[in-house]
Amino acid sequence: MAKPPLSMKPTGWFQVAWSDEIGVGDVRTMKYFDQELVAWRADSGRITVMNAYCEHLGAHLGYGGKVVGEVLQCPFHGWQWNQQGRNVCIPYQEHPNRGRRIRTYPVVERNDSVYLWHDVARREPYFDAPDVFAAFGDGSSAADYYPQQRLYRRSLELHPQYVLENGVDFAHFKFVHNTPIVPVFTRHDFGDAVSYVDFTITFEGDDGQRIEDVNSGVQAVNGGLGIAVTKSWGMVDNRTISAITPVDEFTSDVRFMVYIGRPGAGAGSDPARVERKAREFGQEVIRQFTQDIEIWQHQRYSDPPALATAEYEGFTAIRTWAKQFYAEQCYEEG
Repeated sequence: MAKPPLSMKPTGWFQVAWSDEIGVGDVRTMKYFDQELVAWRADSGRITVMNAYCEHLGAHLGYGGKVVGEVLQCPFHGWQWNQQGRNVCIPYQEHPNRGRRIRTYPVVERNDSVYLWHDVARREPYFDAPDVFAAFGDGSSAADYYPQQRLYRRSLELHPQYVLENGVDFAHFKFVHNTPIVPVFTRHDFGDAVSYVDFTITFEGDDGQRIEDVNSGVQAVNGGLGIAVTKSWGMVDNRTISAITPVDEFTSDVRFMVYIGRPGAGAGSDPARVERKAREFGQEVIRQFTQDIEIWQHQRYSDPPALATAEYEGFTAIRTWAKQFYAEQCYEEG
């Protein structure tokens, strides 16, 4: 990938794991934003993500580090660090070292995912990570859907903004997914850190169809550049989460999740068959997302892009909106 003129250290919420990958007492190594990290779950169930190296003599806490109640113990000399990154115990000294601290990161868990707040300026979070159910205000919950189906692709040469821009790209459906779908956008709201894009679905060649005749569409909520959640209705009731997290200056991890809605009472006499069909629908949604990935991971960031007239509004709006998530010194014009 040609290195994009965009920082790979944007501000926002980014997924670093699924919740079930880090059980109570587990210590997990990871690398994001060019930083070695560890995630660990205390006996209380709370997850902490912090820089990986002990402030004592630099041991990596992910290799032999041990959860002891509500603290993480270094494998080298047994120094213990709490959930705020502070040293609370040196086993061979009466007092801890109060002058040193390991950097920790704000973390939330929702939708079976672990989200980390990243900001090079170290500000506290100023917007929420979107919830794939609560974000749409319709009273739905995970109980209304079959279990989450997942895709995980590691260290791909792509930037998170490529994936977000796909949300305003109406023209790619025919050529990437080989479908006759033509989205008609009914909302572009890029007025805040959380943005909204809605569209209804028409079908190529059906010239007599009007938007008000269509009962199928998508609502998308973008929580910064790292997380996008969608609600689809009509043809298939589903919810999706796409989460793109920079690993280093060239690569990102890609996670994608889909929930397929459970049918109402009387929808089918064979529950096993209905569930099997739901899983097949979910796999098809994932398959189409992998088609997009194939484009993104070989893409070069075009700036300024050569846009068709019909594309101008959407792409201009989302690119202007995206600039807020880059520290000024990390964004290079042109």
